Amino acid sequence: MKIKFLITIFLISTCILLEAQERTKDTIDDQVVNVVKPYTPTISDAFKIKDTPKLNDSNMVKKKGVKYNIFSIPVASTFTPAKGKAANVDKAKPVKLYDNYASVGVGSYTTLLGEVYLNHALSNTENVGGYFSHHSSSGGIQDVRLDTNFSKTGLNAHYSQKLRDFSWKIDGGFDLMTYNWYGLAGALDDDTSAMAVDPTHTFNTFYLGGKLKFDDAIINDGSVRFRRFGDNQNSGENRFVANTGFDVPIQGETINTEFYIDYIGGSFDRDFNNTGEIRYGNITFGLSPSYQLKQDDLTVDLGVSLVFLNDTEFNDNKFFIYPNFEASYRLVDEILIAYGGIKGELQQNSYYDFATENPFVSPTLTIAPTDQRYNGFIGLKGKLSNNVSYNIKGNYYAEENKPLFKANDAQTFATEDYQFGNSFGVVYDDIKTFSVAGELNININRNFTLGFKGEYFNYNTDTQAEAWNLPDVTGSIFMDVQISEKWFAGASAFYVGERKDQQSLVGVLVTPDPTPIALDSYFDANAHLGYKINDQLSVFAKVNNMLNQDYQRYLNFPVQGIQALAGATYQFDF
Repeated sequence: MKIKFLITIFLISTCILLEAQERTKDTIDDQVVNVVKPYTPTISDAFKIKDTPKLNDSNMVKKKGVKYNIFSIPVASTFTPAKGKAANVDKAKPVKLYDNYASVGVGSYTTLLGEVYLNHALSNTENVGGYFSHHSSSGGIQDVRLDTNFSKTGLNAHYSQKLRDFSWKIDGGFDLMTYNWYGLAGALDDDTSAMAVDPTHTFNTFYLGGKLKFDDAIINDGSVRFRRFGDNQNSGENRFVANTGFDVPIQGETINTEFYIDYIGGSFDRDFNNTGEIRYGNITFGLSPSYQLKQDDLTVDLGVSLVFLNDTEFNDNKFFIYPNFEASYRLVDEILIAYGGIKGELQQNSYYDFATENPFVSPTLTIAPTDQRYNGFIGLKGKLSNNVSYNIKGNYYAEENKPLFKANDAQTFATEDYQFGNSFGVVYDDIKTFSVAGELNININRNFTLGFKGEYFNYNTDTQAEAWNLPDVTGSIFMDVQISEKWFAGASAFYVGERKDQQSLVGVLVTPDPTPIALDSYFDANAHLGYKINDQLSVFAKVNNMLNQDYQRYLNFPVQGIQALAGATYQFDF
């Protein structure tokens, strides 16, 4: 009992002593640092089964092998597979194209229109053909005392052949034109003057020419043409033009070169005042080498034109050097293309060109070439879509000896039919011209096309008071519509702005400094409608000057009012 008591006392003492020691430690603040590190397993930590388990099954039965035997027995078959066939595609009926056509039409003012075009293949390499055209009218312009009829007739024939290395073509023909000096000046617009005038003026042209084209040679092509032009006033003009194009290889590069010879010579029986004969003639030689450089979206044409002029009448020689530079850059593919350049040329004027542009000229003209020192231009063009294209362009011309049509003075005691203020002469001046032009073309599809053009001009003359008969604004619009498979139609209109002219009355009353006369601007609208009866025959109707505008294209020369014409066209093969 005593031993148990002692043991109990010992245990209690020990516990008290331990408690006392623990309290003594608590008086000191221990710092505990816990290090936390993410666990990164390694391959060695994975538990791998190294032994392959075995199945101890007393009921396991061994599989028996199975053998298969196939007996091939031929069997007759009546099945025949169908052959493959391509699916049918609906195709439009091909349009038959004919090599020949004939067209005829009649209309108001006793208008007669006719055309015949012929082309026949003699063999695979030979073709022969011809063209005939006629357009005439009795005139019928109101409030005009003289005859206003006109007539134009042309005939052309050609022959061509294609050989292995080159092809050639020869053609020739003649033209006849008849017009009238019907525009009497106001002071002489009376019955007495009208009875004294035979206004008929007839032009005749004969020409012959040929072309030659090589497929693979240094000389690319060449052409020659001779033209004889005259009238019923004993005027005559000869012109001969020959040109060729060839390539000059230099150190692996090619220089494109053009060379031409242009001769003109002619005469008029008298000048406007009947003081003597007028003769003119000159010959020019031109050489134009050029080199084209292409790099990515940039295209540059570098060239120069060298021209030698010999005046055969005055035995005078001149030499001209003209720039021939043009560049274009694709800013945005086909959408936006910038272009510009500067060019120049010696322009050969002729009686034929003047009479074609203005058939009311008198046979008393001074013929001389025009020195176009330079023509600077810059513009933007491109496509807004696959169906819409545009072109905006600015020009600046510097021309010396530029021809201008100007009304001849009216003579009180006229002795010639063209001295009643009813004809035009040509005056020359140094003119600088600035113009801005725009063009928009819309091709929705083959059934609809629409186009607009417009241009503004500003002229700066040297000696003349005005740039005679040159308009300040021009514009045009055209449209063609295939209404259906049978019906088709179209329309066109053009606008010509104000022009200036000047005319004096010479005789008893003399106006020393006449005031320039302003010719009003005009708008001319035209339309046509056609019906296709079959592949070969179609009929049409046309209306010109639909607004019945009584405008003057030139001073004292009004035009016909509204005109209607109907006809038919027949296409055929031999």
